Amino acid sequence: MFDASQIKEHAEIISADGLHVGTVDRVEGSRIKLTKKDSGAGHEGHHHFIELDLVESIYNNRVRLTANSADVVSAEEEESGSPIH
Repeated sequence: MFDASQIKEHAEIISADGLHVGTVDRVEGSRIKLTKKDSGAGHEGHHHFIELDLVESIYNNRVRLTANSADVVSAEEEESGSPIH
């Protein structure tokens, strides 16, 4: 189990398959808000969110997720709260 307060600004987010999927802007409620600059091709200019339920662990300023990178991208949400498709 982890404490969401351990997730720090600018921490790297790594998928279960070891790929970089984003950088933490901050935690908002039950979601991690990603930085705009690290939102991925085609999704620039706005924040995306990842649910805290996907966090496996936090270590050395890295947030490791339980999902593979492809699954994380399909589960990310835009600021509106709608999943990205």
